[in-house]
Amino acid sequence: GFAPETGDALTRLAVEKGYSIDLLRSLGLCSSSDRDFFRNRVMFPIHNLSGKVIAFAGRIMNKDLKAPKYINSPETDIYQKSKVLFGAFQAKTAIRKEDACFLVEGYTDVISLHQNGIENVVASSGTSLTIGQIRLIKRFTNNLVILYDGDQAGVRAALRGLDLALEEDMAVRVVILPDGEDPDSFVQKVGKEDFSVFIKNNAQDIIQLEAGILLQQSANDPTKRAELIGHIAHTISRVKNP
Repeated sequence: GFAPETGDALTRLAVEKGYSIDLLRSLGLCSSSDRDFFRNRVMFPIHNLSGKVIAFAGRIMNKDLKAPKYINSPETDIYQKSKVLFGAFQAKTAIRKEDACFLVEGYTDVISLHQNGIENVVASSGTSLTIGQIRLIKRFTNNLVILYDGDQAGVRAALRGLDLALEEDMAVRVVILPDGEDPDSFVQKVGKEDFSVFIKNNAQDIIQLEAGILLQQSANDPTKRAELIGHIAHTISRVKNP
């Protein structure tokens, strides 16, 4: 959907329809001064596992560098960000069927992959993985494949929160996309079949990926290599299965 630029369009309409202004405020849809929280943004509804809308995300339409690109509903009694994954309701059947879950960062990544026939995909919405999100995935599969943008920030993001997934005894693999690509742009460029082949051929075990990245960083420095070995040993220690 879309939130118009008018400052109180949603608030006025909702009150006219009989919704409580106090409820609108507590859900973060309007401010204490009765201004709409989302204005001039493309809207992404966020569902719980039973398909009910529990929150929203809004992407800005103009190029105002002072405003954040995305904003989310604040946390409420029904929306705890750490326990929710965007697209989980729409993806849960496909995740079970494929016995694998693709994890991406953004809302448009999820939508674009769905449009191209890849439906076992959810988004962390720009946050590090939490234990609540991992357990949500684990209800449907033990196999987690994380797709990240092909840049250094994407690679660093791929390593955050993965110790938690290993602790939950999940099989975790990571795919770093070609430089400059994200899941949305890449699937649109190559199509479903080539995208799936790339994922299959480039999925790395998390220990292998971490070792490769840290080896590059340590070069021939023996002190850094010793730190690297300690870091990898720490990661392996998180795996419960002997």
